[in-house]
Amino acid sequence: MAAHTVLGIVIPCYNEEEVIQLCAEKMLQLLDKYILSKRISDQSFIGFVDDRSNDNTWQILRGMAGSKRIKAIRLASNRGHQYALFAGLMEYCNLADCLVSLDADLQDDMEVISDMIERYEQGNQVVYGVRKRRMKDTSFKRISAQGFYRMLKFFDATVIYNHADFRLTSRKVNTALKDFPEVNLYLRGIFPLMGFDSAIVFYERKARMAGVTKYPVRKMISLALDGITSFSTVPLRIISIIGFFVFVFCVFLMGYALLAYIQHKTIPGWFSTVLPFYFLGGIQILCIGILGEYMGKIYKEVKRRPRYIIDERLP
Repeated sequence: MAAHTVLGIVIPCYNEEEVIQLCAEKMLQLLDKYILSKRISDQSFIGFVDDRSNDNTWQILRGMAGSKRIKAIRLASNRGHQYALFAGLMEYCNLADCLVSLDADLQDDMEVISDMIERYEQGNQVVYGVRKRRMKDTSFKRISAQGFYRMLKFFDATVIYNHADFRLTSRKVNTALKDFPEVNLYLRGIFPLMGFDSAIVFYERKARMAGVTKYPVRKMISLALDGITSFSTVPLRIISIIGFFVFVFCVFLMGYALLAYIQHKTIPGWFSTVLPFYFLGGIQILCIGILGEYMGKIYKEVKRRPRYIIDERLP
């Protein structure tokens, strides 16, 4: 990367008062090292996005506003990680030649940014940070995460295995991202869908420096549903397949009932009544639930509400 190239580091944060100061210091040291070695421009910066934290995160960021390398925006309401990250990419897109996104918890290995820069110099427009292993995760998180990626693959959604949101994207890519107007954001699926030249760098994910994870099970499930329903219609196709087999099964039941009637064996029984009732009722509820998930997504899309609103900017 030439010394005149501007690098921006986008960091979404929510209730990170315990780690945000340390994060800023580490990132500033990294930028200074790259600037002194003439790898990037002196205009390079860190752009924080406060997803309307309800702790002292924004007050701490305000205290850093004197640094020329630190910028920050605060959203008007809590929108979630994907929207906060998207807001940062859109806000700082025109201020940098490329942007690196990572979380404030310092679990992503920031030293890998050097490898990302090298891949970018080679002509790649997107460079994905991919975890080698998930040893720092709990057993539940590791099993559920790996199962999630396999599920996305089964549903024909294009994703990078073991990649979260640690990546480098060029200005060309970030500009193209503006042409994706969807409200149901799943950036991990959008970037591979674009098709630009890309590369992968592997890294070991570290333990969180302070604080607690902001991705409880509820948010993980919500993100998984967004990933599946935003990029795959396979669940709808599965409904059709299930419906076909249920129809075939019902035809056999009708044939069995007709045969029993002809043979005068039509003694009513509890099992033969209740089992088909429960089976068909369960299938119907499942199908209605899947259809409802897609209808909910359509409902949000057609309203065309803003994906985020910025309340304050620093500086």
